[in-house]
Amino acid sequence: MTDDPNGGRSAFESSSRRRFLLSGAALAAGGLAGCTETPGNGGNGNGNGNGNGGGDTLSGDIAIAGSSTVFPLMEAVAAAFESEHPEVSTDISSTGSGGGFSNFFCPGQTDFNNASRPIKEEEQQLCSDNGVEPVELQAATDALTVVVNNDNEFIEDGCVTIDELNQIWGEDAAETWSEVRDGWPDEEIERYGAAETSGTFDYFTETVNGESGAHTDDYQATERDNTIVQGVKGSQYAIGYFGFSYYFNNPDQVTALKVDGGDGCVEPSLDTASNGEYTPLSRPLFTYAAKSSLAEEHVAEFARFFVEQAGNEELVAGQVGYVPLTDEQQSEVMERLETAIQEAQN
Repeated sequence: MTDDPNGGRSAFESSSRRRFLLSGAALAAGGLAGCTETPGNGGNGNGNGNGNGGGDTLSGDIAIAGSSTVFPLMEAVAAAFESEHPEVSTDISSTGSGGGFSNFFCPGQTDFNNASRPIKEEEQQLCSDNGVEPVELQAATDALTVVVNNDNEFIEDGCVTIDELNQIWGEDAAETWSEVRDGWPDEEIERYGAAETSGTFDYFTETVNGESGAHTDDYQATERDNTIVQGVKGSQYAIGYFGFSYYFNNPDQVTALKVDGGDGCVEPSLDTASNGEYTPLSRPLFTYAAKSSLAEEHVAEFARFFVEQAGNEELVAGQVGYVPLTDEQQSEVMERLETAIQEAQN
């Protein structure tokens, strides 16, 4: 299996938000709701920022790692927040959900960890061992998307079943397309997918292959979803999977397959993910805040802003390509966050 190195910060995608302010942050912020600033107690979080809780000025650094799937949503929110609070600097790294938890968030090096699946029990324990208490904040709903090359003409109905996906991606994976369905060509399957440190890998494996880790290692693995797009685009016999946002932003480069989960073929879309038709590959997305970091006012205000924007249809659906939180979901998440902030700052 080919994978991206994950030993250091240079080995994965990182976005210092200041580089994006001139190109789009002000525009993004124009249609977004502002955040309400409240005085803080200047507590010390996991990051290296110096929260300024007095007056109307927020300043400090915010470190974020984790899921490549949540990355574009966090990036868009961070750009808008920095346009309103230019003394706050956010650094966002795409390390994969698991890579972020184990290498950065749970060791206390980041303030937030993005995740495309819930935190695992062993990750909870690692955080606890290091005195880090994760606060779960649901961010959106995703339609995990399976894609093939635009010149793929042999999947005539444009649909695959979960069983066929299991044959393609399971531990004893088919080597050729003809092994999966009669009439498909006797050509080698070229696979591009998420690395083992990815929450998308975990979710896909458990949902499609039936158990954690039951995934072929005969594929090109990466934390960079755009690499999957380019790989599938380059071969007629390629297949890949990633979060819907990457298809949403590259609709002409690859072809999304419909998925039959037992009730007929359903295409991935914002509507089918929202109404529950796209099963079993629709899933919630999260970010996790370090509770101690919420003692710093600039971190707490960023967290509030993130939850506010998680319900913003223009940003989440229109700009990024995910399903925003419902009013009820947003209210529940904000209540959980406010409780954590109050406990952290007291």
